[in-house]
Amino acid sequence: KLIINQYFYSNGGHIFVGGDVCVSGHDSGPVFEEQPSSLIYPEGMPEGKVTLSCQARAIPATIYRWRVNGTEIAFAEDSQYTQVAGNLVINNPQNGRDGGSYQCLAINRCGTIVSRVANLKFGYLHDFPPESRSPQTVHEGTGTFLACQPPAHYPALSYRWFINEFPNFIQPEAGRWFVSQVTGNLYLANAKANDTGNYFCFTTINMDITNPRKASPNIRVRFPAETYALTGQTAQLECFAYGNPIPKIHWRKVGGILPPKVGASAEGPILIIPELNFDDEGMYECEVYNSEGRETHQGRISVQAQPEWLQVMSDSEVEISSELQWSCAAAGKPRPTIHWLLNNGRLRISNLALEDSGMYQCVAENKHGTIYSNAELRVQVQAPDFRLNPVRRLVPAARGGQVKMECKPRAAPKPTLFWSRGTELLTNSTRITVTPDGVLWIYNISRSDEGKYTCFAENYLGKANSTGHLSVRDATKITLAPSNADINQGENASLQCHASHDPTMDLTFTWSLNGVPLDLEEPNGHYRRMEGKETIGDLVIVNGQLSHAGTYTCTAQTVVDSAVASAKLVVRGPPGPPGGLVVTNVDDTSVELRWSHGYDNHSPIGKYVILGRSSQTHDWKRMRTGEVMLHFGNAESARVIDLRPWMDYEFQVIASNILGSGEPSMASQSVRTKQAAPTVAPSGLGGGGGNRNELIITWTVSYQNGDGFGYILAFRKQGMPTWTVVRVPHVESSRYVYSNESLSAYCPFEVRIKAYNKKGEGPFSQIAVVHSAEEEPIISPRRINATALTAFEIQVSWDPIQHLIINGIRYWRQHEREAAADRVRTAGLENTARVTGLRPNTLYHVTILAYNSAGTGPPSPRTTVITKKPPPSRPPGNISWKVDGSWVTVRWDHVKSMDNESTVLGYKVSDTLCHPTLRLSLKMCVCVGLTIPICMSPEYLLRFSHLSQRYHIFSYL
Repeated sequence: KLIINQYFYSNGGHIFVGGDVCVSGHDSGPVFEEQPSSLIYPEGMPEGKVTLSCQARAIPATIYRWRVNGTEIAFAEDSQYTQVAGNLVINNPQNGRDGGSYQCLAINRCGTIVSRVANLKFGYLHDFPPESRSPQTVHEGTGTFLACQPPAHYPALSYRWFINEFPNFIQPEAGRWFVSQVTGNLYLANAKANDTGNYFCFTTINMDITNPRKASPNIRVRFPAETYALTGQTAQLECFAYGNPIPKIHWRKVGGILPPKVGASAEGPILIIPELNFDDEGMYECEVYNSEGRETHQGRISVQAQPEWLQVMSDSEVEISSELQWSCAAAGKPRPTIHWLLNNGRLRISNLALEDSGMYQCVAENKHGTIYSNAELRVQVQAPDFRLNPVRRLVPAARGGQVKMECKPRAAPKPTLFWSRGTELLTNSTRITVTPDGVLWIYNISRSDEGKYTCFAENYLGKANSTGHLSVRDATKITLAPSNADINQGENASLQCHASHDPTMDLTFTWSLNGVPLDLEEPNGHYRRMEGKETIGDLVIVNGQLSHAGTYTCTAQTVVDSAVASAKLVVRGPPGPPGGLVVTNVDDTSVELRWSHGYDNHSPIGKYVILGRSSQTHDWKRMRTGEVMLHFGNAESARVIDLRPWMDYEFQVIASNILGSGEPSMASQSVRTKQAAPTVAPSGLGGGGGNRNELIITWTVSYQNGDGFGYILAFRKQGMPTWTVVRVPHVESSRYVYSNESLSAYCPFEVRIKAYNKKGEGPFSQIAVVHSAEEEPIISPRRINATALTAFEIQVSWDPIQHLIINGIRYWRQHEREAAADRVRTAGLENTARVTGLRPNTLYHVTILAYNSAGTGPPSPRTTVITKKPPPSRPPGNISWKVDGSWVTVRWDHVKSMDNESTVLGYKVSDTLCHPTLRLSLKMCVCVGLTIPICMSPEYLLRFSHLSQRYHIFSYL
């Protein structure tokens, strides 16, 4: 349907008429997104400019025009006015020419709207008159003031005073000094001798220079093109720029990432890099930017280092005539040089002699420092000597095993070594081996091998020998080996291990799992050693877990030999995580998942569960699937349904068996479902409020379901047949403002909404009723009545006004100004309210104002009310009581009220155990169902029969 829209407006005597067609449901009239604001510009500021903002959204695009003081602005090449988009720019503003009221007009073929008025005013502050002022004399201890007499100015000033010289400003001192911010005068409560001096009035104009001259950044402090620093030190790069608005600073490392240790300095004028290392080396860039432009500066940090040893010399003892090689290596930047005797860091000495003994040094240096490494060389010459390292006196060995006997005398040069048993020289055979370095090996030992063995050593300086005794013991054997076991996760398992051994030796048991030794002493661990005989080493596995499955090895060991036996433990448990999860066949509300079976942990997989999460949620939840096959362990695929269109999802798969559910698989790659038209109408449709002649409609942002998302609004006056339809094309929109000069206040509209995207439109929502903006109340509540309830509380009532949201009660004491009145607000159409916290026996003025969303109405005629006098302040005195059987007689003195207190009407008796309160009139009381007369004399009598309680007597109003 096409709607022909004629619009016109008067502007400087001209009439503009548009006969273009506004397409309902497609076009939309202008709506301001930014309007001009009033501002004050400093008078005489050179080469400045003022920008008044104006931006509106509309379909088709908005045309902008401007008025100043009601006259349309003509944009000419020699004019001070320039229009940038919808904004008005005033170049080099001048007082008298450019001051005034500005308005922006936003126009398209659907209509015209006018912005609020923005006033451009010019601020100034003239100089003080040059004439000097006469001295002022005051007597000590008396008060005085000094007049500021400020020069002509606009807008308001702030005032301060300083004494003798700037900036020795006067500070408040226990109320002795006061500077009026209205007149600028300086007041002194009482003068002291040390107050003598020259006083100066210091004025500051309170003006926000909203549009100072803008300038692009200009870097004025630059860090060097090359900065050298040592590792471990802190580097600082400085960068600062002029500009308006104030330029922001951002640092980056060219071709890399700034290290986190720079912290907040990455956005400041000084980049601080602490604890430098070689990774920090590189090119750094400082970027300064504002709305007018940007500028960059680059420089390199070269990280260098003092020499540091990688390999050092160590003291050495070597044989005479042998060869020595020492090495040392150092790191540093620049690369250190090694000062050395030979071969650039490597010292080699051949055919060592005694005179080669001594101290040697290696030196590494670069331009940042020098380091040293020292070592001592001792050249030895010695006949064979077993005194420090004789052959082991007693060497035990197990029958059927093997034994190693070492021969290591001190000798230089290296001696010739050989072994003998008694007088028999031992040579290599099938059971005996003598190595070149003097080690004797005997294999498959028998009892006949027991006896003494002697090692002989000889060089050209002499001979020596040392003897040891070989003792043959019984071999260690496993007598009860562990058996294979099978348990469920969480159960206990026991593995047996018994052994026999030579009784002259100690036997120990150790266990390992898959070759890794077990710690049987760990507190609260899963492994326990069975307490028992020395020959028993059983292992108990407590609360077995899947990780405890494997091969367990028992080792029975003495100092001469050992025996081992192994068994396998199977732990059955929930399945392991499925693998290889991929997402295929993506649709708008469903996807297909495929995976491979994980380890079943020795119990067949019974079913699978699919978990998922979207980009809008962080918690995993169970997803719906269309396959019954998931309840069978051989499933390897499933189709997930009931997903949201155009939403990012991740998925996991969990396998289960009769022992429980296993760990979930790794999350799949994130996938996005395909687009679809909206299926649900937006919720939360409502609105109301706003400015005059406006209808504000609000709703809750809904799911997009696809690209090109927006909303379609339909609204009409209640009772009208025709709907007005508009499109709101913004994804995040949740509010629409319809402006029309013909809109009446608080007019009901029927509103409905639906969503759309590139795939189509969704259904309309249910109709909601929204009212246009209200007008400020023009009448006040009537028939105001105020009644005193107590000394501290009054009740106010009135006739309500229809459609008003809030009523406000304003009250103040006699002799107070109404401007200082306190306020109480009530909700909706209520017509009574209580006001508490008042003063006793005080006259109050009361008036009521009506409120709504548009503002406050006029006050009602005032009424007055006097609060009641306060209750008696003194308690009854001389309380006494007498117990007589089941009766208690209580006596007290009469309370006489003061002149400013209310009259005593009676007394109230209450007990500490919350018995019902007893109120007594002056003539009689009711106590425990009995009516008892009370005497009118100053002594009052009350008898009651509750002997188990304590009672308090006090007067009441």
